[in-house]
Amino acid sequence: MFARDIGIDLGTANVLIHVKGKGIVLNEPSVVAMDRNSGKVLEVGEAARRMVGRTPGNIEALRPLKDGVIADFDVTEAMLRHFIQKTNVKGFLSKPRMLICCPTNITKVEQKAIREAAEKSGGKKVYLEEEPKVAAIGAGMDIFQPSGNMVVDIGGGTTDVAVLSMGDIVTASSIKMAGDKFDSEILQYIKKTYKLLIGERTAENIKVEVATVFKGSRKEEIEIRGRDMVSGLPRTITVNSEEIEAALREPIQTIIQAAKQVLERTPPELSADIIDRGVIMTGGGALLHGIDQLLAEELKVPVFVAEDPMDCVAKGTGIMLDNIDKITRNKIG
Repeated sequence: MFARDIGIDLGTANVLIHVKGKGIVLNEPSVVAMDRNSGKVLEVGEAARRMVGRTPGNIEALRPLKDGVIADFDVTEAMLRHFIQKTNVKGFLSKPRMLICCPTNITKVEQKAIREAAEKSGGKKVYLEEEPKVAAIGAGMDIFQPSGNMVVDIGGGTTDVAVLSMGDIVTASSIKMAGDKFDSEILQYIKKTYKLLIGERTAENIKVEVATVFKGSRKEEIEIRGRDMVSGLPRTITVNSEEIEAALREPIQTIIQAAKQVLERTPPELSADIIDRGVIMTGGGALLHGIDQLLAEELKVPVFVAEDPMDCVAKGTGIMLDNIDKITRNKIG
């Protein structure tokens, strides 16, 4: 029984695992619940996410990845080991080869940390690939031709913007402004405007149910509950799309600026290709209401959201695993 090759989208918010020949077999939140006193891992993934903000003092629900990189090495290793065991890909005699995606601008030290965590959790050979490149492949772009393709990958911790040609990145930018930051902006806005404290999960619900970033394109309302900062008692309020658009304006502008800067550094021939082909958006942040319209208006090029944007990186690892011998040959040669 031989081990299968696996591709891992090691995201700040979610971990997706693609097994060669099987497709995406795991999609769970990057959350680990631990007992503070004994340091024992209690739950991982969805079960641990349900505990966020709802645990007694001795249990802590942690997110071991911050801004797309490892913040807590041991917890990341425990989480990876748990997920890999769950997928049941280890062979009787052999270990799987792993392809892991990481943001474009992580340091050599951070790369080493990811590689070590993967090796310790049971990988034989670990390959690292840049996230926007893998996302573009997963979104169905042919990046191996001599023409320009632009991808904006908005994840949980980082947004990666890249222009690709001939199978590699020509210009790129990675910023620590993404889904998690949107949640915290919403949280701060509710706190400041309504003097109401809400949790991360409520902020995320607001983002999904009513948020928009394109003015006037959505008119929804949502009832939320939290703790009144003045009386200390539970209270219910209603927030609407318009307010959340205003709350998210600043972080969204940061992403637009990053995209503009990447375009400014792109060779003119490739810029011409991007006007023809448009920009593809991937990652969970691409599902944020109105973000494609806003980007199209600001960048003056067509913008499309990929099919299943959250799965693009994992799908891309699958395509790259099929050609892993070619990739490694190129890298070694």
